[in-house]
Amino acid sequence: MTATGEVILEKIVKDYGTFRALKGIDLRIAPGEFFALLGPSGSGKSTTLRVIAGLEVPDEGRMLVDGADMTFAPPGERNVAMVFQNYALYPHMTLEQNIGFPLRMDGVPKPEIAARVQEAARRVRIDHLLARRPGQLSGGQQQRVALARAIVRQPRLFLLDEPLSNLDAQLRLETRIELKRLHSSLGVTTIYVTHDQEEAMTIADRMAVFREGEIMQTGTPEEVFGTPDTLDVAAFIGSPPMNLLPARIEDGAVRFPGWDLPLPGAPSGAVVVGVRPGRIRLADEGGLPGKLLLSENLGEAMLLNVDVDGTLVKVRLPDVRAMAEGSPLRLAFDPDAVLIFDPETRRRIDWRASERPAR
Repeated sequence: MTATGEVILEKIVKDYGTFRALKGIDLRIAPGEFFALLGPSGSGKSTTLRVIAGLEVPDEGRMLVDGADMTFAPPGERNVAMVFQNYALYPHMTLEQNIGFPLRMDGVPKPEIAARVQEAARRVRIDHLLARRPGQLSGGQQQRVALARAIVRQPRLFLLDEPLSNLDAQLRLETRIELKRLHSSLGVTTIYVTHDQEEAMTIADRMAVFREGEIMQTGTPEEVFGTPDTLDVAAFIGSPPMNLLPARIEDGAVRFPGWDLPLPGAPSGAVVVGVRPGRIRLADEGGLPGKLLLSENLGEAMLLNVDVDGTLVKVRLPDVRAMAEGSPLRLAFDPDAVLIFDPETRRRIDWRASERPAR
């Protein structure tokens, strides 16, 4: 059987009065993918999801689902199911009635409704709670009810809008695993909106990074983390994100204040050097001179905040040690840990054969 659920967005523009929320979005989501729309508040990710759901009509562009133009199709004709941030459960109904509500609206026979509700509830492990009402449940249980109500329709697209944001930290971690397991068992194209880059990195097959109504980069979590296309993506992805240091390249070396790092083959000129906190080490001699501003004990690791010639550099050390604030330090990293960016265009400069061209 041919997989369904391919979504293609072509030049999608959405205006709210004089504000342009989406500035020509192009995106392809493959059938069966778990795809994350990632970005800060106001970046356009939720608007994109609402366009896919049919809750918003674009001002320009078109949307295809499995090759059919669905740009102006009403939500009921799209065969999609959506889970909202606030779950939108009916408080006066039991869980069984909440989950079965969309089937009753579609005129599905009662015996089939009962069977499908039981199966959907079993998949999210709330089949023992069906007689209860939403007010008798924890936030995590309510979220599972919303998921069950979405999957009971057997949609071709499963749309999730910040579904974990109301849960506490531990429950979010547990529910991520549940969502991935659920997606694997259903095989339905899942589009997931989040502002939490760690969430997107751990759960998605691929992602699109949004900023100010545009997509900055699409790719797998490994691609986006390892080779960000732009300074904006580099500064957003990672916890903490990539360190970005202004420097110059001359005669095959990066010239930092007080330290030169050989970088054979790199183009000369002003650059921004990117290096992840975990790729930096403390050096006994040589390296970037700096001053420790603050050390943060993370339990199994330590995060150092270091002033390097007026730039804050974060260093993640694998071991915890006592370090006095104000201490002089020297930081070092290897050439293979370095990415370089053009400070004018803000795009990554491809200068090594191992780097893929920026998309």
